Amino acid sequence: MNVEELSERIERYAGTASGHPLPPDASSAVDELLDALERGELRAASCVGGEWRAVPWVKRGILLGFRVGKLAESGDTLRFVDKDTYPPRRFHVADNVRIVPGGSSVRRGAFVAAGVVCMPPMYVNVGAHIGGGTMIDSHALVGSCAQIGERVHVSAAAQIGGVLEPVNAAPVVIEDDVLVGGNCGVYEGTIVRRGAVLAAGAVLTRGTPVFDLVRETIYRASPERPLEIPENAVVVPGARAVASGWGAAQHLSLQAPIIVKYRDEKTDLATTLESWLR
Repeated sequence: MNVEELSERIERYAGTASGHPLPPDASSAVDELLDALERGELRAASCVGGEWRAVPWVKRGILLGFRVGKLAESGDTLRFVDKDTYPPRRFHVADNVRIVPGGSSVRRGAFVAAGVVCMPPMYVNVGAHIGGGTMIDSHALVGSCAQIGERVHVSAAAQIGGVLEPVNAAPVVIEDDVLVGGNCGVYEGTIVRRGAVLAAGAVLTRGTPVFDLVRETIYRASPERPLEIPENAVVVPGARAVASGWGAAQHLSLQAPIIVKYRDEKTDLATTLESWLR
């Protein structure tokens, strides 16, 4: 596969004005892109020097797939109607990916490495990248173009948001060896660095400041940079009081995720169950 040539074709076809017919070769370019994403040869995001950035032409290619696709039925036991460019992926024993019965679905164009376990019902959207040894638990969502590392546990009902548009927007990234607790939400380009633990119910967004009790600092997103959770941080849901006005009089408080410690041997012992679950 010639990546430079494919990117040029995708950019050219994606630039066709809305309402104008696409070239006949547009469909084959989308197929090449999706096949390469599924093999892990291309990704919707790249990490250079520890900095994660979107790969805009890949995202444009995914969006192009919706333009060239037509509505079609797919599925066996469960029937779906969607663009024919994005049917559910089919897995085989040789893939070494466990898709446990019960209504899970992985959309075409997502990479799922060997050793991944998918518990029902869960969903992985187009452009997502999931590293080896990861578990996607029941009722969990991995959104479009989200980047999930190796040996991650995305616990039951956790939501890893997708960022498809705008095409240059930072992806949601969960790095290696992260534990995402049940009912967590990670959205809007947030990056969770290697080894971090998100306790059940923690919600992270661009507008959410995170208070670090250990280092006595506050982590925030900026217009140029996403919110980042440091390596090995242990984040729990918290609250901070409204300081003035009517809210203070009513004793109201606002959500405030709090880093209460950094992962150590005791924390690792508490998470050794993960290896048995896999």
